Amino acid sequence: MVARTADALPPHVWFCVSAVFHYLGPAFAVLLFAQVGVLGMAWLRIATAALVFAPLTRPWRVFARADRPQRLLLLAFGICLAVMNCSFYLALDRLPISLVAAIEFVGTIAVALVGLRSRRNFAALAIAVVGTLLLIDVKWSSDPVGLFWAFLNGALFVGYIVIGHRVAQAGIGIAGLGAAMAVAFLIVLPIGFREALPAFASPQLLGAAIGVGICSSVIPYICDQLAMARLPRASFALMLSLLPLTATLIGVIVLRQVPSLTDCVGIALVIAGVAFHKPAANA
Repeated sequence: MVARTADALPPHVWFCVSAVFHYLGPAFAVLLFAQVGVLGMAWLRIATAALVFAPLTRPWRVFARADRPQRLLLLAFGICLAVMNCSFYLALDRLPISLVAAIEFVGTIAVALVGLRSRRNFAALAIAVVGTLLLIDVKWSSDPVGLFWAFLNGALFVGYIVIGHRVAQAGIGIAGLGAAMAVAFLIVLPIGFREALPAFASPQLLGAAIGVGICSSVIPYICDQLAMARLPRASFALMLSLLPLTATLIGVIVLRQVPSLTDCVGIALVIAGVAFHKPAANA
């Protein structure tokens, strides 16, 4: 029944759901940083997702049935998810969510340029870079650490799209996602556990953290797999232009991060760059 429902809805619907939750969960996570800690929140997010996926996808069986290339793909996916989530939260702790989102998508255009060197992609990259520079403003000198984490997250986000698309096209989709999330949990297990401990002493805080994990790493990642399985890479990449906008709107509503006029121009340029670029057909 679930499979029939997934197939009945257009893939664009799944992408739009993902676009909302991709930044909604992390925005609420920012509100919990003071009580749990940044890496503690990342630990709780990944742990929640791994525990939700485990009984549904049985990752041990996925690994047992997978051939060697698929296992390597799932390991790479898990490592990418673990480091990406940690660097994402470390960036959000220091920078506005709209800037972190903008930096994420400059990387997607750069990858398209490698795969298809055209005037159109050079122009798209230039437009997006100008927009990102407007958003960065003086933070090159005021918060280089935050920018480091944001650019690392951006590079890993490209990896998430590329590897995630391969997982979806390999026919192991959501089951593969569950296996990769189990790998991610094993990686972050020793990193954020100590910071996550305060959540276990407060049922209310733990419930909030679990809600963040479901909103951040369960709902959007499942929706991404359902969209990736049926959308060509070019179409999926084009629709990514919506995400800087949703990040900005969620930043305003949840975090009260109201962008300036310069920020709005920068965001518009990033969206235009992502929408204008053309991925290679086999990228």
